[in-house]
Amino acid sequence: MVTNSLMRPVTDAAWFGVPVRDSLLAKCANAWLPAAGVTLEQSETLPSEAELALAWCAPKVRGPLSIALQLDRRLARIVARTSEPMLGQMRLAWWRDALGKPVVERPRGDMVLDGIGQHWAGREALLVQMVDGWEELVTAEQLGEAEATALGAGRGVFFTALSSDATPAATGRLAAAGFRWAMADAAARVSDEGERATLIAAGLAQEDRGGRLPPGLRGIAVLEALALRAMRRGGQPLMEGRGASLAALKAAIFLN
Repeated sequence: MVTNSLMRPVTDAAWFGVPVRDSLLAKCANAWLPAAGVTLEQSETLPSEAELALAWCAPKVRGPLSIALQLDRRLARIVARTSEPMLGQMRLAWWRDALGKPVVERPRGDMVLDGIGQHWAGREALLVQMVDGWEELVTAEQLGEAEATALGAGRGVFFTALSSDATPAATGRLAAAGFRWAMADAAARVSDEGERATLIAAGLAQEDRGGRLPPGLRGIAVLEALALRAMRRGGQPLMEGRGASLAALKAAIFLN
């Protein structure tokens, strides 16, 4: 069973034999979750490294990046509060189902979901992969290398859509940056030393695919630099220590 500060113990991966991604699960979530306290919410508070990254990004990037990071915080909270696998899967299925609908058919009033409609219309498949990545922690019996890799790839893939004119090399670099950020952030939040080591090893083993980041994405260079620094320091929070601000500044100025 996975047991860490991101989530509580989990067991079975299906509900009475119904596959996790079956639409029936999402339908049940739509009908039942409001009664369980799942309500429309306001925007999410982002950690300091995310706010710093947003400040270094071009204005046209800030909206999509902010909303994607807020969705990630929302999903992280769902997983952290999961005591029963079925309930966690239902909540994640609600998001998967909502993102699969046309914007006009989605519930209104949740600032994150509304923001997705504004900034990610037509690209929601990348955010569905984020949902799938977080689901790894709900269904896995233990957090091993495969689960960590799936979590990182799913959480960070949206980085690749932040630039419409990125070269293939730059897209690869964005994917690697997203993976490293996802692993570093998760490593800083788990309480189990073994799981932290697994996440750090996966993050540091991520291949450096080269490619220069577009100037409008200096904030991504900031997140990547902070992630690498945090993992090399044993999985500490990304902005911990006086050197974090300097590392972020260097990454933003000397874009590579």
